[in-house]
Amino acid sequence: MKVVFLDAATLPQPLQFDDFTGIDYTAYEATTSAQVGERIAGAAVVITNKVRIEARSLREASALKLIAVAAAGTDNIDVETARSLHIRVQNVPDYGSESVAEHAIATLFAIRRQLLTYCAAAKDGRWTASSHFCWTGPTIKDLGDTRFGIVGRGRIGEAAARIARGVGMKVHFAQTPGTARREDELPLDQLLAESDAITLHLPLTPTTRGLINAQSLARMKSGCILINTGRGALVDPSALANALRAGTIAGAAIDVLEVEPPPQDHPLLDPIVPNLLLTPHVAWASDRAQAKLASRLQDLVREAATT
Repeated sequence: MKVVFLDAATLPQPLQFDDFTGIDYTAYEATTSAQVGERIAGAAVVITNKVRIEARSLREASALKLIAVAAAGTDNIDVETARSLHIRVQNVPDYGSESVAEHAIATLFAIRRQLLTYCAAAKDGRWTASSHFCWTGPTIKDLGDTRFGIVGRGRIGEAAARIARGVGMKVHFAQTPGTARREDELPLDQLLAESDAITLHLPLTPTTRGLINAQSLARMKSGCILINTGRGALVDPSALANALRAGTIAGAAIDVLEVEPPPQDHPLLDPIVPNLLLTPHVAWASDRAQAKLASRLQDLVREAATT
Protein backbone atom coordinates (compact mmCIF):
# COMPACT_ATOMS: atom_id res chain seq x y z
CA MET A 1 0.00 0.00 0.00
CA LYS A 2 1.47 3.33 -1.07
CA VAL A 3 1.57 5.95 1.68
CA VAL A 4 2.98 9.47 1.27
CA PHE A 5 3.55 12.25 3.79
CA LEU A 6 3.53 15.51 1.85
CA ASP A 7 5.14 17.77 4.47
CA ALA A 8 6.92 15.45 6.89
CA ALA A 9 9.30 18.19 8.02
CA THR A 10 6.38 19.73 9.95
CA LEU A 11 6.48 16.79 12.37
CA PRO A 12 9.99 16.50 13.88
CA GLN A 13 9.23 13.00 15.17
CA PRO A 14 9.41 10.66 12.13
CA LEU A 15 6.79 8.01 11.45
CA GLN A 16 7.91 4.40 11.63
CA PHE A 17 6.38 1.44 9.77
CA ASP A 18 9.28 -1.02 9.93
CA ASP A 19 7.20 -3.40 12.05
CA PHE A 20 4.37 -3.55 9.50
CA THR A 21 4.76 -5.24 6.14
CA GLY A 22 2.90 -4.15 3.04
CA ILE A 23 3.37 -0.39 3.49
CA ASP A 24 5.41 1.52 0.92
CA TYR A 25 6.04 4.77 2.80
CA THR A 26 7.56 7.93 1.34
CA ALA A 27 8.12 11.05 3.43
CA TYR A 28 8.62 14.30 1.54
CA GLU A 29 10.00 17.15 3.63
CA ALA A 30 7.81 19.63 1.76
CA THR A 31 5.49 19.65 -1.24
CA THR A 32 4.50 22.58 -3.43
CA SER A 33 1.00 22.92 -4.83
CA ALA A 34 2.36 21.99 -8.28
CA GLN A 35 3.76 18.72 -6.91
CA VAL A 36 0.66 17.49 -5.09
CA GLY A 37 -1.01 15.68 -8.00
CA GLU A 38 2.12 13.77 -9.00
CA ARG A 39 3.01 12.78 -5.45
CA ILE A 40 -0.40 11.46 -4.45
CA ALA A 41 -0.93 9.56 -7.70
CA GLY A 42 -1.32 5.88 -6.86
CA ALA A 43 -1.31 6.50 -3.11
CA ALA A 44 -3.90 4.81 -0.94
CA VAL A 45 -3.10 7.03 2.04
CA VAL A 46 -1.91 10.63 2.01
CA ILE A 47 -0.70 12.37 5.15
CA THR A 48 -0.61 16.15 5.17
CA ASN A 49 -0.27 18.83 7.78
CA LYS A 50 -0.62 22.12 5.94
CA VAL A 51 -0.34 21.17 2.25
CA ARG A 52 -3.64 21.90 0.51
CA ILE A 53 -5.32 19.12 -1.47
CA GLU A 54 -7.80 20.56 -3.93
CA ALA A 55 -10.65 18.97 -5.86
CA ARG A 56 -8.66 18.40 -9.06
CA SER A 57 -5.93 16.46 -7.28
CA LEU A 58 -8.51 14.40 -5.42
CA ARG A 59 -10.33 13.45 -8.62
CA GLU A 60 -7.07 12.31 -10.22
CA ALA A 61 -6.01 10.18 -7.24
CA SER A 62 -7.92 7.07 -8.17
CA ALA A 63 -6.40 4.82 -5.48
CA LEU A 64 -6.82 7.24 -2.60
CA LYS A 65 -8.97 6.07 0.29
CA LEU A 66 -7.67 8.03 3.29
CA ILE A 67 -6.30 11.51 3.90
CA ALA A 68 -4.79 11.72 7.38
CA VAL A 69 -4.39 15.33 8.47
CA ALA A 70 -1.53 15.72 10.94
CA ALA A 71 -3.37 18.51 12.76
CA ALA A 72 -6.60 19.27 14.56
CA GLY A 73 -8.29 20.94 11.58
CA THR A 74 -9.16 19.92 8.02
CA ASP A 75 -9.44 23.35 6.38
CA ASN A 76 -6.64 22.53 3.90
CA ILE A 77 -8.69 19.71 2.34
CA ASP A 78 -11.62 19.98 -0.07
CA VAL A 79 -13.72 17.85 2.25
CA GLU A 80 -16.88 17.98 0.15
CA THR A 81 -15.12 16.64 -2.94
CA ALA A 82 -13.37 13.97 -0.86
CA ARG A 83 -16.71 12.86 0.56
CA SER A 84 -18.25 12.66 -2.91
CA LEU A 85 -15.35 10.43 -3.98
CA HIS A 86 -15.67 8.24 -0.86
CA ILE A 87 -12.26 9.34 0.40
CA ARG A 88 -12.11 9.42 4.17
CA VAL A 89 -10.62 12.57 5.72
CA GLN A 90 -9.40 12.06 9.27
CA ASN A 91 -7.79 14.66 11.48
CA VAL A 92 -6.09 14.10 14.85
CA PRO A 93 -8.10 16.32 17.18
CA ASP A 94 -6.72 15.72 20.65
CA TYR A 95 -2.98 15.13 20.40
CA GLY A 96 -1.89 18.55 21.63
CA SER A 97 -4.66 19.97 23.81
CA GLU A 98 -2.55 20.03 26.96
CA SER A 99 0.51 21.32 25.12
CA VAL A 100 -1.38 24.25 23.59
CA ALA A 101 -3.18 25.06 26.84
CA GLU A 102 0.08 25.02 28.81
CA HIS A 103 1.71 27.29 26.23
CA ALA A 104 -1.16 29.78 26.51
CA ILE A 105 -0.88 29.95 30.29
CA ALA A 106 2.94 29.99 30.20
CA THR A 107 2.99 33.00 27.88
CA LEU A 108 0.45 34.74 30.09
CA PHE A 109 2.73 34.20 33.10
CA ALA A 110 5.69 35.51 31.09
CA ILE A 111 3.92 38.74 30.15
CA ARG A 112 2.17 39.43 33.46
CA ARG A 113 5.39 38.81 35.40
CA GLN A 114 7.60 40.65 32.84
CA LEU A 115 9.93 37.64 32.67
CA LEU A 116 11.73 38.65 29.47
CA THR A 117 12.53 42.10 30.86
CA TYR A 118 13.77 40.73 34.16
CA CYS A 119 15.86 38.01 32.50
CA ALA A 120 17.53 40.69 30.41
CA ALA A 121 18.10 42.91 33.45
CA ALA A 122 19.88 40.08 35.25
CA LYS A 123 22.49 39.90 32.47
CA ASP A 124 22.83 43.38 30.99
CA GLY A 125 24.23 45.13 34.04
CA ARG A 126 21.10 46.53 35.62
CA TRP A 127 21.12 43.99 38.46
CA THR A 128 24.86 44.35 39.00
CA ALA A 129 24.47 48.12 39.27
CA SER A 130 21.58 47.91 41.72
CA SER A 131 22.02 49.54 45.12
CA HIS A 132 20.34 46.64 46.88
CA PHE A 133 19.77 42.88 46.55
CA CYS A 134 17.30 43.00 43.63
CA TRP A 135 16.46 45.11 40.61
CA THR A 136 12.85 46.16 40.14
CA GLY A 137 11.50 47.69 36.99
CA PRO A 138 8.14 47.08 35.28
CA THR A 139 5.20 46.18 37.50
CA ILE A 140 4.86 42.44 38.17
CA LYS A 141 1.27 41.21 38.26
CA ASP A 142 -0.10 37.95 39.64
CA LEU A 143 -2.56 35.75 37.79
CA GLY A 144 -4.53 34.75 40.86
CA ASP A 145 -7.91 36.42 41.29
CA THR A 146 -7.91 37.85 37.75
CA ARG A 147 -10.55 37.22 35.09
CA PHE A 148 -9.61 34.83 32.31
CA GLY A 149 -11.78 34.87 29.18
CA ILE A 150 -11.75 31.89 26.84
CA VAL A 151 -13.16 32.16 23.33
CA GLY A 152 -13.77 28.63 22.04
CA ARG A 153 -15.09 25.82 24.22
CA GLY A 154 -13.39 22.80 22.68
CA ARG A 155 -10.79 20.46 24.16
CA ILE A 156 -8.06 23.09 24.26
CA GLY A 157 -10.30 25.75 25.76
CA GLU A 158 -11.41 23.38 28.51
CA ALA A 159 -7.78 22.37 29.18
CA ALA A 160 -6.77 26.03 29.48
CA ALA A 161 -9.68 26.57 31.88
CA ARG A 162 -8.49 23.74 34.16
CA ILE A 163 -5.00 25.22 34.40
CA ALA A 164 -6.29 28.76 34.90
CA ARG A 165 -8.59 27.70 37.72
CA GLY A 166 -5.67 25.86 39.29
CA VAL A 167 -3.74 29.11 39.67
CA GLY A 168 -6.75 30.94 41.06
CA MET A 169 -8.09 32.71 37.98
CA LYS A 170 -11.79 33.38 37.53
CA VAL A 171 -12.69 31.67 34.25
CA HIS A 172 -15.47 32.56 31.83
CA PHE A 173 -16.10 31.26 28.32
CA ALA A 174 -17.58 33.24 25.48
CA GLN A 175 -21.13 32.16 24.75
CA THR A 176 -21.46 30.27 21.50
CA PRO A 177 -23.83 32.23 19.24
CA GLY A 178 -27.22 30.59 18.88
CA THR A 179 -26.91 28.44 22.02
CA ALA A 180 -28.31 28.82 25.51
CA ARG A 181 -25.84 30.59 27.78
CA ARG A 182 -24.28 28.42 30.49
CA GLU A 183 -23.59 29.68 34.00
CA ASP A 184 -19.87 30.25 33.30
CA GLU A 185 -20.41 31.91 29.90
CA LEU A 186 -20.72 35.55 28.88
CA PRO A 187 -21.71 37.21 25.59
CA LEU A 188 -18.53 37.85 23.60
CA ASP A 189 -18.67 41.65 23.88
CA GLN A 190 -19.06 41.43 27.66
CA LEU A 191 -16.21 38.91 27.90
CA LEU A 192 -13.94 41.23 25.91
CA ALA A 193 -14.81 44.18 28.12
CA GLU A 194 -14.42 42.46 31.49
CA SER A 195 -11.48 40.04 31.09
CA ASP A 196 -7.92 40.66 32.27
CA ALA A 197 -6.66 38.09 29.75
CA ILE A 198 -8.36 36.60 26.69
CA THR A 199 -7.27 33.43 24.91
CA LEU A 200 -8.52 32.27 21.50
CA HIS A 201 -9.15 28.57 20.80
CA LEU A 202 -11.39 28.69 17.75
CA PRO A 203 -11.40 27.13 14.30
CA LEU A 204 -11.07 29.48 11.36
CA THR A 205 -14.43 29.96 9.62
CA PRO A 206 -15.96 32.81 7.62
CA THR A 207 -17.58 34.08 10.84
CA THR A 208 -14.44 33.87 13.01
CA ARG A 209 -11.98 35.36 10.50
CA GLY A 210 -10.89 38.75 11.82
CA LEU A 211 -12.84 38.24 15.05
CA ILE A 212 -10.26 40.34 16.88
CA ASN A 213 -10.09 43.62 15.00
CA ALA A 214 -9.76 47.30 15.85
CA GLN A 215 -13.30 47.43 17.23
CA SER A 216 -12.98 44.36 19.47
CA LEU A 217 -9.54 45.47 20.71
CA ALA A 218 -11.05 48.82 21.67
CA ARG A 219 -13.60 47.02 23.86
CA MET A 220 -10.88 45.37 25.96
CA LYS A 221 -9.45 46.69 29.20
CA SER A 222 -6.26 48.70 28.85
CA GLY A 223 -4.56 46.10 31.07
CA CYS A 224 -5.80 43.11 29.08
CA ILE A 225 -3.50 40.47 27.56
CA LEU A 226 -4.55 38.79 24.29
CA ILE A 227 -3.37 35.24 23.58
CA ASN A 228 -3.81 33.49 20.24
CA THR A 229 -2.77 29.88 19.77
CA GLY A 230 -5.74 29.07 17.52
CA ARG A 231 -5.59 30.31 13.95
CA GLY A 232 -3.63 33.34 12.84
CA ALA A 233 -6.43 34.88 10.81
CA LEU A 234 -8.64 35.16 13.90
CA VAL A 235 -6.70 38.36 14.62
CA ASP A 236 -6.17 41.38 12.39
CA PRO A 237 -2.38 41.79 12.73
CA SER A 238 -2.25 45.47 11.78
CA ALA A 239 -5.01 46.30 14.26
CA LEU A 240 -3.18 44.39 16.99
CA ALA A 241 0.15 46.11 16.23
CA ASN A 242 -1.58 49.49 16.38
CA ALA A 243 -3.33 48.62 19.65
CA LEU A 244 -0.06 47.57 21.28
CA ARG A 245 1.72 50.74 20.13
CA ALA A 246 -1.14 52.88 21.41
CA GLY A 247 -1.45 51.02 24.72
CA THR A 248 -5.05 50.07 23.96
CA ILE A 249 -4.24 46.70 25.54
CA ALA A 250 -1.31 45.79 27.79
CA GLY A 251 0.22 42.99 25.74
CA ALA A 252 -0.22 39.98 23.50
CA ALA A 253 1.13 36.47 23.18
CA ILE A 254 0.79 35.28 19.59
CA ASP A 255 1.82 31.83 18.35
CA VAL A 256 0.06 31.79 14.97
CA LEU A 257 -0.12 34.21 12.06
CA GLU A 258 -2.41 34.36 9.04
CA VAL A 259 0.59 33.67 6.73
CA GLU A 260 3.20 31.14 7.84
CA PRO A 261 6.07 31.55 7.64
CA PRO A 262 5.44 35.30 7.71
CA PRO A 263 7.00 37.79 5.29
CA GLN A 264 9.67 40.07 6.71
CA ASP A 265 7.33 43.07 6.50
CA HIS A 266 4.60 41.43 8.57
CA PRO A 267 3.24 44.06 11.01
CA LEU A 268 3.86 41.86 14.07
CA LEU A 269 7.53 41.36 13.15
CA ASP A 270 8.20 45.07 13.52
CA PRO A 271 10.70 45.29 16.41
CA ILE A 272 9.13 48.48 17.74
CA VAL A 273 5.79 46.77 18.51
CA PRO A 274 5.88 46.71 22.33
CA ASN A 275 4.70 44.10 24.81
CA LEU A 276 4.42 41.35 22.22
CA LEU A 277 5.57 37.79 22.87
CA LEU A 278 5.65 36.18 19.42
CA THR A 279 6.47 32.48 18.98
CA PRO A 280 6.78 30.55 15.68
CA HIS A 281 3.71 28.24 15.84
CA VAL A 282 5.14 25.92 18.49
CA ALA A 283 2.36 25.77 21.10
CA TRP A 284 1.44 22.31 19.82
CA ALA A 285 4.99 20.96 19.71
CA SER A 286 5.82 19.49 23.12
CA ASP A 287 7.63 16.16 22.95
CA ARG A 288 4.59 14.37 24.38
CA ALA A 289 2.23 15.97 21.87
CA GLN A 290 4.52 15.08 18.96
CA ALA A 291 4.69 11.46 20.15
CA LYS A 292 0.88 11.28 20.44
CA LEU A 293 0.45 12.75 16.97
CA ALA A 294 2.96 10.38 15.38
CA SER A 295 1.41 7.39 17.13
CA ARG A 296 -2.10 8.27 15.99
CA LEU A 297 -0.99 8.83 12.39
CA GLN A 298 0.75 5.46 12.40
CA ASP A 299 -2.42 3.83 13.75
CA LEU A 300 -4.52 5.44 11.00
CA VAL A 301 -2.18 4.12 8.32
CA ARG A 302 -2.13 0.62 9.81
CA GLU A 303 -5.92 0.60 10.07
CA ALA A 304 -6.17 1.56 6.41
CA ALA A 305 -3.75 -1.22 5.48
CA THR A 306 -5.91 -3.86 7.15
CA THR A 307 -9.33 -2.79 5.87
